[in-house]
Amino acid sequence: MSQHDLGQCVVDALEQYFRDLDGEKPAAIYDMVLRKIERPMLEVVLTKAGSNQTLAAEMLGINRNTLRKKLTEHQLL
Repeated sequence: MSQHDLGQCVVDALEQYFRDLDGEKPAAIYDMVLRKIERPMLEVVLTKAGSNQTLAAEMLGINRNTLRKKLTEHQLL
């Protein structure tokens, strides 16, 4: 899957979200999208890294402490 495909998945999901609102006012879309995407991304990368947090952080391009914070937020520790 290319980055374009991933972006298209987000576009498709957001289009469906707006259709499902059926006239209701959207709220906190940015936080909602980040929360929905971040957890599965962390799960997959951590699995691919063999649960090695240092390697997972490198793969994600973030600091290991930041990864631990995110894992804690998503109750993945």
